[in-house]
Amino acid sequence: MKFFIDTANLDQIKEANDLGILDGVTTNPTLMAKEGIKGTAAINAHYKAICEIVDGPVSAEVLSTTFDEMIAEGKVLAAIHPNIVVKIPMIKDGIKAIKWFTDNGIKTNCTLVFSAGQAILAAKAGATFVSPFIGRVDDSNWDGVQLIEDIVSIYNAQGYLTEVLAASIRTPLHIVKCAEAGADVCTCPLSSILGLLKHPLTDLGLQQFIKDAQNMQ
Repeated sequence: MKFFIDTANLDQIKEANDLGILDGVTTNPTLMAKEGIKGTAAINAHYKAICEIVDGPVSAEVLSTTFDEMIAEGKVLAAIHPNIVVKIPMIKDGIKAIKWFTDNGIKTNCTLVFSAGQAILAAKAGATFVSPFIGRVDDSNWDGVQLIEDIVSIYNAQGYLTEVLAASIRTPLHIVKCAEAGADVCTCPLSSILGLLKHPLTDLGLQQFIKDAQNMQ
């Protein structure tokens, strides 16, 4: 399973990349706003800066919702860097846009997916990635990880090439469960990735090793 970091913070991206396990980045308007990035020129420059750090897919989200506007915006985003993946919302015009981008050799990430049916449409249109938001599904009293299992099962049965990108991940356990469910990618905050490092027995064992090593001197 690939690891993407879900942020627009360059320091966090660099830290994750330095771990040696980072495969890509996802962003959205909310994450850009948190970093104080405003205006089209500044946002596009920030995407370029991210691409210069990470050697992997960088999802850049369109801000429009009509077919013609998404195509125009997506062309500009795709021209920023070869690693850019145009992030398109799961709406009717979004599916049309994904098909157009696919036919024209531009990679896409279908976002705001909350059902297996939506994931089927994204795959049929040729999306490179589909992003089910499992945390938000959990918030609605449904099972987000089960949604990942369902989509993976359908894609395997039908031979779809679209990669399942588990998004809206909240905890390290979410990451583990998505790996078990067969997700191709997970995207999450740096805190969730670092949370995988933690285990009390590791801390206790390390303390004992250090103590024993000191006693040997």
